[in-house]
Amino acid sequence: MFQNTLEYAKKQDANDPLASFRNKFHIPKDTKGNELVYLCGNSLGLQPKITSEYISESLTDWANLGVDGHTEAKHPWLPYHEFLTENMAKIVGAKPSEVVVMNTLTTNLHLMMVSFFQPTKTKYKIVVESDAFPSDKYAVESQLKFHGIDPKQGLIQWAPREDEDLCRFEDLEEIMKNQGDEIALLMIGSTNYYTGQSFPLKKITELGHKYGCMVGFDLAHGAGNIQPNLHDSGADFAVWCSYKYLNSGPGSLGGCFVHERHANNKELNRFAGWWGHNKKTRFNMRKDFDALPGAEGWQLSNPPILSMAAIRASLDTFAEAGFENLLKKSEKLTGYLEFLLDEMQNDAIRVITPRNPEERGCQLSIQVKNADKQLFTKLTEAGVISDWREPDVIRIAPAPLYNNFEDVYKFSEKLKKVLKK
Repeated sequence: MFQNTLEYAKKQDANDPLASFRNKFHIPKDTKGNELVYLCGNSLGLQPKITSEYISESLTDWANLGVDGHTEAKHPWLPYHEFLTENMAKIVGAKPSEVVVMNTLTTNLHLMMVSFFQPTKTKYKIVVESDAFPSDKYAVESQLKFHGIDPKQGLIQWAPREDEDLCRFEDLEEIMKNQGDEIALLMIGSTNYYTGQSFPLKKITELGHKYGCMVGFDLAHGAGNIQPNLHDSGADFAVWCSYKYLNSGPGSLGGCFVHERHANNKELNRFAGWWGHNKKTRFNMRKDFDALPGAEGWQLSNPPILSMAAIRASLDTFAEAGFENLLKKSEKLTGYLEFLLDEMQNDAIRVITPRNPEERGCQLSIQVKNADKQLFTKLTEAGVISDWREPDVIRIAPAPLYNNFEDVYKFSEKLKKVLKK
């Protein structure tokens, strides 16, 4: 089993078939040129070294071809999003026709709710997890208001029990049992940003559908971190960003999933744009809107190619590594982090993330006694890049593409020293 030694960590790295992928990323360094311990891929993934090459290709084509780059570029801009679809679909467990890269996460969430939140006088409520990422809550509350529904009446929060940190599925079942006839939509984060808890998507979807509800997921902390198996889950829709575990750069484009059973349903309400129109007649500017089948039909505008180039660089790296291989490494890497934290036996910290690997991704959330942010500050000063989330959690996420066992061991040693001080 695991051992609390640097030699053990180095041996694991030496035997890791994915070890070479670390060299494919730029690792941040301190002012003296020493690599920092970067465990913050849950907030912003590191840059693949090939990203600049992929972006430069499009810049060169723009310089040399001008508008003709839409059709004549090495990777033509007109169908550029299609170069991303297959690899992205594998990462989220979907069919290519169910996935599209477009817009940003919250924009996509609003677009999905236009289609899949259709309240009536009696069935109008939305369920979210109580500590959903703020942007999700803002979006859901604003959608309720848009339909003339008071969020105090229309928003139901699936919350942990008193003195507990994690949501229990049986409590969601109780909510549905009591209010299912009034609920129109379940909109749940697949992996909670604060606790790191991953929810059972298929079970939630089946529960929602049992009561005639639409079901959607926010995969901001799931895409590239867990395998959500979106198609098999039966979810109606999902949205995600690409700048965290998918390493596409700050503020980069998001992704969207629409289950194939909705692929050809042109009766669904949607906010339309010309890029979602039939490709064969898109440039015949005087045709009525004719939605593309599948997720592509929710596109609005022609996409920003430079952002897509960065996403393509990361997805190609994922494809080379193999997502199943990354998931296996992730489970072991996070398990090692958990082991080292347990070894400390320090009452000043505790892990609130589920211990069952099937109920989490790579992130462990460390709750700090008395919400002492000084601990995080001292870790940063010691060369650890992580993040603090109010009121009292340090999030640590060893991303398997570029983090290794030595990173995790070094973090634990630095944390021990800081705790002693």
